[in-house]
Amino acid sequence: MADFNKNLWAPWRMEYIRSMEQEEADEGCFLCHYAAHPEQDRTNHVLWRGEHCLAMLNRFPYTNGHLMIAVARHVGDPGELSPEEVTEMTQMSYAAVEVLARVVSAQGFNIGTNIGRCAGAGLPDHIHTHVVPRWSGDTNYMAVLGGTRVIPDGLNETFDQLVEAAVEMGLRSR
Repeated sequence: MADFNKNLWAPWRMEYIRSMEQEEADEGCFLCHYAAHPEQDRTNHVLWRGEHCLAMLNRFPYTNGHLMIAVARHVGDPGELSPEEVTEMTQMSYAAVEVLARVVSAQGFNIGTNIGRCAGAGLPDHIHTHVVPRWSGDTNYMAVLGGTRVIPDGLNETFDQLVEAAVEMGLRSR
């Protein structure tokens, strides 16, 4: 088999997928819960809100500062998004890049939306975009060989730093 056809297994990903399925069955959509409860923004790590979308830390981050931008209403098909929702998701994604560049000194970013469970969407019925900060040399085999991702800072600490930057940028009030 050619080198480019070898598989790279990521069994820890199933823990995430199963947790999302169970949470959805137990409690409904967590993104809808977050959207409906702004008084719980700190607990839910919601950084800022727009008219149609909200920005939050990912509870299962790939890297420190991994954010998600979600439409506030429950919709999974991108064709059902209004032009205003698409515009705000895009604007918030790029604002997230600026916030993350300031706070975690990211040198690059992956921005993407997983459409459908087979494409990696843990919550396929509520569209959201991932903004993942990257650094030169940040990929390694710790996750593959050790089954562990190294996240150098806690969610609460990262949240506080990102909120401060969001306030400075006028994305949210104190």
